[in-house]
Amino acid sequence: MKENFNIKHFLLKLVAITFAIIIVINVTYNLILADKIEGINKILQISKKENITFAKEKIRSEIESGLEKENILNDKDAKLLLKFYKKLKKEIIQAEGK
Repeated sequence: MKENFNIKHFLLKLVAITFAIIIVINVTYNLILADKIEGINKILQISKKENITFAKEKIRSEIESGLEKENILNDKDAKLLLKFYKKLKKEIIQAEGK
């Protein structure tokens, strides 16, 4: 009789722990991964017309908000882009000479 009670007790604990694990996994997925997976899916489906239109509108709105600011770039980014521009210009001049 006591063995029967122990088996029932064990099975009850097993079912409770299994449900708890399922709930934790589900909540973790919904809180952490679902938004990121949705974003990745949008990027992967860039060939669809509505996604292309959305990307264009997003870029336009970001450019407009950047133009409203006094400085678009911080000093570090501006210096980096200037170095890149100078190197690119140098390579273009060299390519024209060949």
